[in-house]
Amino acid sequence: MSVSFPILLVDADATLALGRDLGHLVQAGDVLALIGDLGAGKTTLTQGLMQGLGYQEEVTSPTFSIVQEYRGGRLEVFHFDFYRIEEEHELLDLGWDDYLDRDGVIIVEWPALHPDLLPKNTRWLKLSHQDEGRLIEEV
Repeated sequence: MSVSFPILLVDADATLALGRDLGHLVQAGDVLALIGDLGAGKTTLTQGLMQGLGYQEEVTSPTFSIVQEYRGGRLEVFHFDFYRIEEEHELLDLGWDDYLDRDGVIIVEWPALHPDLLPKNTRWLKLSHQDEGRLIEEV
């Protein structure tokens, strides 16, 4: 994936556009860890990424389902939210290792809650509120 960070995103449309660009660049096996406070744009970025992969269906945060699986685009996508996971074994019981072995893209919101489960090649992207938009940077 080749995008130069940091990037100032002036509004939600800019966040969607960056996500679309990322959707054209991601490859099977990529893991993206999205860091940011509530409302920072993690789900909006994911929605754009899904558009870039060719998905037509609605993309929502997996806060209550823990994982959303998306098929029908260029690659399968497994969108996780670690926010409600208290113990690592809960993710392992959901088949976390199996998801990592599949030829899809994994997107994780709130990854800092269980960083040890993420592979070493994970791309960590931090979204933060700025005066008139959001800043996204690789960490």
